[in-house]
Amino acid sequence: MNRRKFIENAGLLFVAALFTPIILNATGKENPTILIVSGWQDVNIGDIAHTPGLIALLKKRLPKARLILWKRSKSQLVEDLMHKHYPELRIINGKYETDNEVKQAYQEADFFIHGSGPSVIAADFLASWHKETRKPFGIFGVTIGEVSASLKNTLQQAAFIFTRETASIEVLKKAGLAGSHIAFAPDATFVLAIHDEQKAKQFMQANKLQQRKFICVIPRLRRTPYYKIKPNNNGWSEKTIREVNELNDKYKEIDHAKLREAMIAWVRKTKNKVVVCPEMTYQVDIMDELLINPLPADVKPFIVKHGYWLPDEAASLYAQATAVLSFECHSPIIAAANGTPSFYLRQPEDTIKGQMYYDLGLKDWTFEINETTGQQITERLMQVQGNYKAALNNVKSAVAKVDKQYDLALQVLTEKFNIV
Repeated sequence: MNRRKFIENAGLLFVAALFTPIILNATGKENPTILIVSGWQDVNIGDIAHTPGLIALLKKRLPKARLILWKRSKSQLVEDLMHKHYPELRIINGKYETDNEVKQAYQEADFFIHGSGPSVIAADFLASWHKETRKPFGIFGVTIGEVSASLKNTLQQAAFIFTRETASIEVLKKAGLAGSHIAFAPDATFVLAIHDEQKAKQFMQANKLQQRKFICVIPRLRRTPYYKIKPNNNGWSEKTIREVNELNDKYKEIDHAKLREAMIAWVRKTKNKVVVCPEMTYQVDIMDELLINPLPADVKPFIVKHGYWLPDEAASLYAQATAVLSFECHSPIIAAANGTPSFYLRQPEDTIKGQMYYDLGLKDWTFEINETTGQQITERLMQVQGNYKAALNNVKSAVAKVDKQYDLALQVLTEKFNIV
C-alpha cells in the first residue's frame, strides 16, 4: 500500500469511528438512512471537497447505511462529480416547504448531519428538520464565529456539535453552550478520498512536470469579491463593493510579493517548476497580475498555469507536488490528506478557521502574512526541500493528530450516550 492510500485508509477508519455509536444508538438500526446537508457553493474547490470527504467517511464506517445528499447549491458539474465517484448517491435540492423530494427524505431519513463549513450555514434546514421530524441531528466540523438567539435554540437540540477548530468551542461557551457532546473535530476535507489520476497525469505530461519536483501556489485577495461571482452583486451595496476593492488593492501586492519571493528562490535554486493554480474561480483572473507578470525573465519559463478545476484533480496533482503554498485554507488540507507538505499563508480576514492549523501542530507551516516576510517563507520552503523525509513525517504527524481529535470526540460521545 502506498503512502497516500495508507493515510487515506487510516484517516477514514479513525474519523468514521465518531459516527457509528452515536448514529446506531440514536436510530437503533444497523442500516440507517442518513440525510446530509452540504455543498454551500461550487466556485471553491474547498467548499466542494467538504461533501465527498464526509461521504467517504460515512461509507467507510457505515457501509450498510443509505445516504441522501441535500445539496444546498445547485451545480450539475459538481453533482456529476459526486455521481462519478459515488454513483449510488441520491442528491436532492430545494426546501422542505416546496420540494416533494425533500419531504420524502424527511420521512425516510433516521439521522441528519450538517457537513463542514464556515458556519452553521444550513441552520434553517436543521430547525426545519427538528420541527417536522423530532429525529436526531448532529453538526460536523464547522466554524462558529457567533451565536444568535435562533442559532442557539437550534444548537441546543443537537446530538453532537463538532467544531473544526478550538476557537469555535470558546465561542459556544461564551454563548452558554457546553457539554460532552461538543468537541473539536477537524474539517471533513481531511478525509477527502477522491482523485482524478488521469487528468493530473495528462496535465503533468503536457507541462513536463516531474513527481515531487514542482510546487503549487494559490493566490487570494483579502476579501473574496463575491459581487463579481454571484448574481445581483451578491446583494452588496456600492459602498461595500468600494470598501472591499480598497482593502484588496491595499494588500494584494504586499501579500503576493512575499509568495513570489519564495517562487523565485525555488526556481533559481532547484531549477524546478511552479504551478500557479486556483482554489476559487476568481483567482484564475488574478494569477497573472499578482504571481506571474512581475516575475523576473529567467523565472517565467518555469511557471505553469492551471485553470479552475475540481477537487479530485487537485488532490491528484497535489499528491505529486513537493509542496503546496496557499493563501487559501483548504488546498493545504487537500495536500496534507495526500501526504504532501503544505504552507498556509494566512490573511487576518480569513476568519478563526485558521486556528485549526495551530490546533494540529502545524505552526511551523502557518504564516500570519502580516507578520511574515518573503524570506521566512523561502527559508522554510528550502528547509522542506532540503530535508524532505522529515517534512513528510511532519505531514503524517499532523494527520495522526486529526485522527486523535476524532478519537477524543468519540470518547466524549460514548460517555454522553453510555455506549460501551
